[in-house]
Amino acid sequence: MKKIIVIGGGPAGMMSAIRAAENDAQVTLFEKNNRLGRKLSITGKGRCNLTNAADVQEIIKNIPGNGKFLNSVLKSFDSADTIEFFNSLGLETKVERGNRVFPASDNAADVIDVLSKRLEELNVNVKLNSKVDNIITDDKKILGVEVSGRFFDADAVILATGGVSYPATGSTGDGFKFAKNLGHNVTDISPALVPLEVEEDFVKDLQGLSLKNVRVTLLTDDEFVDEVFGEMLFTHFGVSGPIILTLSRHVTKLLHEEKFVEMLINLKPALTPEQIDGRILRDFEKFKGKIIKNAMVDLLPQKLIPVVLDLSYIDENKKVDEITRSERQKLLENLRGLPLTITGTRPIDEAIITAGGISTREINPKTMESKIIENLFIVGEVVDVDGNTGGFNLQAAWAMGNAAGKFAAQKISAQ
Repeated sequence: MKKIIVIGGGPAGMMSAIRAAENDAQVTLFEKNNRLGRKLSITGKGRCNLTNAADVQEIIKNIPGNGKFLNSVLKSFDSADTIEFFNSLGLETKVERGNRVFPASDNAADVIDVLSKRLEELNVNVKLNSKVDNIITDDKKILGVEVSGRFFDADAVILATGGVSYPATGSTGDGFKFAKNLGHNVTDISPALVPLEVEEDFVKDLQGLSLKNVRVTLLTDDEFVDEVFGEMLFTHFGVSGPIILTLSRHVTKLLHEEKFVEMLINLKPALTPEQIDGRILRDFEKFKGKIIKNAMVDLLPQKLIPVVLDLSYIDENKKVDEITRSERQKLLENLRGLPLTITGTRPIDEAIITAGGISTREINPKTMESKIIENLFIVGEVVDVDGNTGGFNLQAAWAMGNAAGKFAAQKISAQ
């Protein structure tokens, strides 16, 4: 029986091992942590956003980092296939807002359990606490791997070591070193899906405040860059949450180019300016004789009221009857575009995923085999592919793993 070694026990690695074993290969999976799927266990706030129930075209659209490279593997294993795969393993799933797919139990551990059970059923030799030190080749062909000074021979190796985000989960960039040593190019590494730091001190007063159904517009040097709608969160250093993480890819690039980056938060995107003004006037009438900070409780979260009033140059103790038309206009402007100046991203070890990686130009997009080293297959976050939040990155991992495991087993069995 032909041997395949998988390096890395994350989503792409586990899927690769399963598919290779299902195609009659003898599979050994090396994982340097003491358990499989450590990073997977914290995805989706511990709920594990398995995939997104969108079609292939929509998934590619939501993978701004080389999404088109995945066209072939996604057509072979799309989100419907992912859902069916997990259902067949006994994991019930559900679809939530934004087509996000989660285990019905809301527990990421259940995802890892069914994958681990399948690996066991297929007699995959899982070696935990085992860090691969080198991939051994001869004349640009795979021979095996070295682990703690010991050589393990293999007919094919699947590299699934992850990126460099969340290093505590084992993603410490090992795969990039292996790839460079073997002659692969690794593109610039940067954080993707990462919280953002802002200049304004008032965010400290808003720490912990979550806003739903807001629209955030990203600008650079007053020019429009992008706009997203959804949920965000204020932190002690700035902002986070799904829509902020989605915009962070642009921000990283713009800051690298030393450009001025600003965000405008539309707190009432469902209303026109005229409707908001009418709403303010009705609230002022309702709270006639009251000071303005107490007259806005129906319009804004309590924490946000003093911030918006300060930005509008309105004394929070001024009575609503005394508010001028120009003050009301300034208030309206801030409700439709609360400004934040972006000064940086959080460190890469706080990013959900890594942007950059092993160049897609050097990987066969159908099989995930290296174009430089025969019988080396490369999958997951170690590849220069990154997507938005919402299950798109995990779908990419499942699809790449599916292709690599299957084609690696089929190729070596024919040799």
